[in-house]
Amino acid sequence: MRIDFLFLGKTKKDYLAAGIADFRERLKHHAEIKVRILKDVKPAGKPDSKIKREEGALLLGRLEPKTFLIVLDPGGRDYSSEKLAACLGEWRDRGVNHITVVLGGALGLEDEVLARADLILSLSKMTFTHEMARLLIVEQFYRAFNILAGTGYHK
Repeated sequence: MRIDFLFLGKTKKDYLAAGIADFRERLKHHAEIKVRILKDVKPAGKPDSKIKREEGALLLGRLEPKTFLIVLDPGGRDYSSEKLAACLGEWRDRGVNHITVVLGGALGLEDEVLARADLILSLSKMTFTHEMARLLIVEQFYRAFNILAGTGYHK
C-alpha cells in the first residue's frame, strides 16, 4: 500500500517537522510513504475565496486519478484510532493500494476538493494548528497500522 500525505506549505516548527519525519520513517515498515509539500498560495491582497480556489486547484492537480482521497476537515467524521485502523484494514482488503491524505490551508478546503474526497475526516472537535494536525494525522496512520499488526504501541 502507498500513502501520500499532501500538505500546503512547509512545516516551520522544527520539533513538529522532526516528529513528522520520525513517524514517516516508522511508517515505512508498513507502507510506501510520501510526504509531499506544495507551495502555499500567498494572499497578496487576494480575497479568501480566490485563495481557496487556487489552493483547491493546486491540490486537485496533484492527485493521481485513482487514489483513495481522505481530506481533513473540521466537519468530517470523527473516528477513533481503532475505527481508522478498521477502515484501513477494510480498504487494504478491498484492494485499495493508494491513499492520499490532504490537509488544506488555513481557510479550509474548496468545495471541489471536499466533493472529490472518499472520506472527510476530522481529527477532533478541538482546534489544532495546521502544523500540529500534520503530525497528528501521520502518527494516527502509524498507530492504525500498529493496531492492525497487534503490536503494543497502541496501549
